[in-house]
Amino acid sequence: MKTSELGSFLGADCLQGDYEDRDIAGAYTSDLLSDAMANAVDEGILITIQAHKNTIAVATIKDLRAIVLCNNRPVPDDMIEAARNEGIALFVTKDSQYEVSGKLYAQLSGT
Repeated sequence: MKTSELGSFLGADCLQGDYEDRDIAGAYTSDLLSDAMANAVDEGILITIQAHKNTIAVATIKDLRAIVLCNNRPVPDDMIEAARNEGIALFVTKDSQYEVSGKLYAQLSGT
C-alpha cells in the first residue's frame, strides 16, 4: 500500500497532503511517543490520538510515511505545519485506534 491510498482505504481525511508517495512498510499503534520511537516500524505509519507537533518529531526520527489521528481528534495548525515541513502525510478519522489497526493489519499483512 502507498501513502496516497491510505485516506481512501480508511475513509480518513487528509489534513496534510504535501508528501512523497511511497510504500508503507507497516503500522504501529501507540499514544506513548517514547514507545513509538522505540518500536514503530521505520518507513511505516503511526496510529495515535497524540495530536501535537511532538508527534511529528517522532515520525521524523522513524522516517514514518504518515500519522493517522483517530477519534476525530482536533489537530492544531502547528502540527499540520510541522508535518508539511517534514513531508509527512497527516490523516484524521472518526474511527478508533482499534478499528484503524485492524483494517491496516489485514491489508498490510495480506490476511
